[in-house]
Amino acid sequence: MRIIGIDPGLQCTGYGVVQVADGKCTLVEGGVVRTAAEALLEARLLSIYEGVLEVMQELEPEVAVVERLYAKYRHPQTAVLMGHARGVICLAAAAAGVPVREYAASEVKKSLTGSGRASKEQVGRMVCQLLLLGEPPTPADITDALALAICHSRGRENSIAGNRRHRH
Repeated sequence: MRIIGIDPGLQCTGYGVVQVADGKCTLVEGGVVRTAAEALLEARLLSIYEGVLEVMQELEPEVAVVERLYAKYRHPQTAVLMGHARGVICLAAAAAGVPVREYAASEVKKSLTGSGRASKEQVGRMVCQLLLLGEPPTPADITDALALAICHSRGRENSIAGNRRHRH
């Protein structure tokens, strides 16, 4: 199974693709989709959509994984902007025929480290260990995306796209 994890951001959206076989994950590709900080919101969202769609069409994942939004944010405006980015990522997945799954940050941390309160550094070390990498990919958005993909590979699944079947 090929899984793409995506860490939404308006300036830098990280993605990480893993291949799962015999219960082991191997890195296929990791990267970022960047937008111009001075661009209008709608232009940035279009760039994210086009970049993520291109990656999905090229690498053909069977499932896309994003972090679940939570209700209590310190900075609600930032949460809304992230929601926009996450929305166009889900739209790109739908356009590519790829189902979307979501996990809470604590679920991802627990899946990789055994603790739902693990630090970013602990999660990064586990991503390196599981994918046999010498050091965490940079920027951290790629590591976060890979953590999402690895979490899904471990069998914890929640659908936000419904139960409709999509192209594989």
